[in-house]
Amino acid sequence: MSEYIFKLPDLGEGTVESEIAEWMIKVGDVVQEEDPVCSMLTDKAAVELSAPVNGKVVALAGELGDVVPVGAPLITFAIEGDGHAKDARSEGSTEPHAEAATAPAVSKVVDQPKTADTALNDKVMTSPSIRRRAREAGVDLTRVHGSGPRGRILKTDFEAFVTSGGQASAGPSAVRPEFAARSGADEIKVVGLRRKIAQRMEAANREIPHFAYVEEVDLTALEDLRKHLNQRKGADEKRLTLLPFLAMALARVVADYPQCNAHYDAERGVLIQHHPVHLGIATQTEDGLKVPVVRNAEGRSLEDMAAEIRRVTQAARDNTAKRDELMGSTITITSLGKLGGIVSTPIINQPEVGIIGVNKAVERPMIVDGEVEVRTMMNLSSSFDHRFVDGFDAASMIQSLREMLEQPATIFI
Repeated sequence: MSEYIFKLPDLGEGTVESEIAEWMIKVGDVVQEEDPVCSMLTDKAAVELSAPVNGKVVALAGELGDVVPVGAPLITFAIEGDGHAKDARSEGSTEPHAEAATAPAVSKVVDQPKTADTALNDKVMTSPSIRRRAREAGVDLTRVHGSGPRGRILKTDFEAFVTSGGQASAGPSAVRPEFAARSGADEIKVVGLRRKIAQRMEAANREIPHFAYVEEVDLTALEDLRKHLNQRKGADEKRLTLLPFLAMALARVVADYPQCNAHYDAERGVLIQHHPVHLGIATQTEDGLKVPVVRNAEGRSLEDMAAEIRRVTQAARDNTAKRDELMGSTITITSLGKLGGIVSTPIINQPEVGIIGVNKAVERPMIVDGEVEVRTMMNLSSSFDHRFVDGFDAASMIQSLREMLEQPATIFI
């Protein structure tokens, strides 16, 4: 017997360390080459690693949330044969959530055409390895009850489902009366992207004196235009949402308010007012909040803007976004869509100095020229860094944005 030391491979794009997101093995397990062993988190994605050899797990680098440098021992295997301790080559795919083999260290699977069932499975919260095992076993993940945070399907949930012969796991409502008293608590270690989000939000809230400003916008004319343009589209063409109109209007407006399209470099004590508008689109993903970037929003047409927003947000959700697609925004839009509520107080995405929050659009009775009319109304909830953006300037910019949205022809003039 000899030892085989599997070192953390270079996961690409300048990564020097990675965080342990999930162990799929434990000390004492016997694994086969290409078996999934762990999932590692980089700044932008999760990467699933597979065993480079057949052997028995002797040692693991650490626990969930621990950070391992590239080239450091990750897993030690006991393997058959004599000889000195061997090191695993630091090679492998850099694809996020890779799921079958392209190299000894990282697994990847060829994309399969998506059916309605696989589309639903993609929305289920679980790890890449479980998705792969579900595909191989023909298991519909929507039938598996997840006991993890926010309903995430854990390895034990999947194995229990398979062991039961494919019977849907019973959720809490199936094993106790609806109003029965509950006890106990779940401890969830804050790791990975969630920990980074927490750190960034804490720093932003601590270091930036936020100034909030909320304005009501009449979207009736804009909604009429949007519906008209959508009616002219073919059955296979993507429909326009409100977001590209808002993005175009914001890109036009900030040209007159350069102090709002800026970064603050705290180390140098310099405010950098950007000429291009690199628009951040806050996007909720399975892993947490990400901010993919629409580059040079000021130079895009409506259809181009809509297509690019769809592309970068989808890349963020499926972990295919490149590093530079998640960095460098100069001002951010955040929207909860239909869950947008009446008012929100968004936290600024450092080092930016402004963020625009989109609330829910609803029909309300309004007084127009002395008459009661049903109008489509929406609030814009904005936050600005009060160190560099005065209240007057912030209010003026949002008022200009409101006027452009209420007179949508001006967006294109």
